[in-house]
Amino acid sequence: MTNKKWAVKRLTINLASQEAQTLDNYCNTTGRPATDVIRELIRKLGANI
Repeated sequence: MTNKKWAVKRLTINLASQEAQTLDNYCNTTGRPATDVIRELIRKLGANI
């Protein structure tokens, strides 16, 4: 079994208070971390290009 190393890029984003609250609410409801939610949304963007 081989270990895949991820190339990591740290990203800082600024969210309006309501956007941050929406993300927090979604994460609390689903039990998913914000990082996973944001990664999924970015992957969906790539599929639409």
